[in-house]
Amino acid sequence: MYKYLLPVFTLFIIACKNKEPQPKDTTRPPNVVLIFTDDQGYQDVGVFGSPNIETPHLDQMAKDGIKLTSYYAAQAVCSASRAGILTGCYPNRIGIHNALGPGNTHGINSTETTMAEMLKANGYKTAIFGKWHLGHYPEFMPNRHGFDEFFGIPYSNDMWPFHPQQGPIFNFPDLPLYENEMVIDTLTEQSQLTTQITERSVDFITRNKDNPFFLYVPHPQPHVPLFVSNKFKGKSKRGLYGDVIMEIDWSVGQIISALKKNGLEENTIVIFTSDNGPWLSYGNHAGSALPLREGKGTAWEGGQREPFIMKYPKRLKAGQVIDVPVMAIDMLPTIAELTNSNLPELTIDGKNVWSVIAGESMESPQKAYFFYYRVNELFGVRYGKWKMYFPHRYRTMEGQEPGKDGQPGEYRMIDLEEIELYDVVNDIGETRNVANDYPEIVAEIKLLANDMRSRLGDSLLELEGSETREPGRIQTE
Repeated sequence: MYKYLLPVFTLFIIACKNKEPQPKDTTRPPNVVLIFTDDQGYQDVGVFGSPNIETPHLDQMAKDGIKLTSYYAAQAVCSASRAGILTGCYPNRIGIHNALGPGNTHGINSTETTMAEMLKANGYKTAIFGKWHLGHYPEFMPNRHGFDEFFGIPYSNDMWPFHPQQGPIFNFPDLPLYENEMVIDTLTEQSQLTTQITERSVDFITRNKDNPFFLYVPHPQPHVPLFVSNKFKGKSKRGLYGDVIMEIDWSVGQIISALKKNGLEENTIVIFTSDNGPWLSYGNHAGSALPLREGKGTAWEGGQREPFIMKYPKRLKAGQVIDVPVMAIDMLPTIAELTNSNLPELTIDGKNVWSVIAGESMESPQKAYFFYYRVNELFGVRYGKWKMYFPHRYRTMEGQEPGKDGQPGEYRMIDLEEIELYDVVNDIGETRNVANDYPEIVAEIKLLANDMRSRLGDSLLELEGSETREPGRIQTE
């Protein structure tokens, strides 16, 4: 009798195995998942050196993929940074600067091509769950710029009546929560927002498992005010800020698990990074950019150098650590290459850096990266291992009392009066100005800067024989 049961049992085991998720057809274009946090510091991930925040899912993602240690956000402030990564342009090229709020009437221009529009034209389903921040009037909202689905908030989560400086400094209206172009709620607290964004992301992956998709997850956290669900409240050694990062790490784990469950992991590009460095004036509610200098709102390394992890099992060798400079503006053309999508018709500033990301080349296709701030002021240039700064005014918390528990401290302003040069490979904390030791490097960077100013301008400097350009869409190439 048992000899007849054995074949039946064997068939049962085979049938059970066949129920496991099978890899999808990898001949189709890869899915793209871009996870983008808000005001997260360079050190605020375990694999980037955090001493007191546990991020097991991000750490595993880095082991399974690659880690870029010299990745730069497009600018050190919210709206400009998002404009850069979504369009492949320096934000001042397209007229987006600072952090747009409910009082602003402008936003991203309809002539620009976002990453979502580029991929949608190539047959992708597209969604954004989180914070938009590129204009809140109907013509600027995500559904008008390539996204099939939107759930989230139109600008930063502190732009609401509960801001600690509401009244004396700000007069913010209610913070709306959108479902596509409809306001579905007015937020008075945000503890469930990370969970809701995650649930939407998992559902979107499941619904679109049979066609290529682009999922953009720009978390409103860890931008102040900090909110976390009960799942992670009190879990971190780093206090509330650490709790928030742990919940974001959980969210990353949920998204990767959904990809695995649906057989999509092998052929999906997953990127994790942040829009700019930590908001240091908020003290214990701010992140850490150590060992970098300064934070959000500055062109120093702590303002724009961000954690970056990318996973793409089909084509990326696991466990690589790459120190070649890369910037957010390079993401759109690189994704275009990997998905066989058409680049925007208008001029962009980014380059395809796949050879660098894949570890095939140690030389960037970019000659240099340019660090603009405010409206159109060129503060600094990254050139190989060098970072040079032009005279400008910047903010710092050095010597100041930081804020605590959601209340901000007050910055003081410093004038950088002379050109400064740093070897940011061997002096990552920018502690030793070597401009006098390398006049030839200073001269080379000045030439590169003048070339960029001839195209994008500089509102602090008028070049001899040329006019300072106004910020906005400039087509010169």
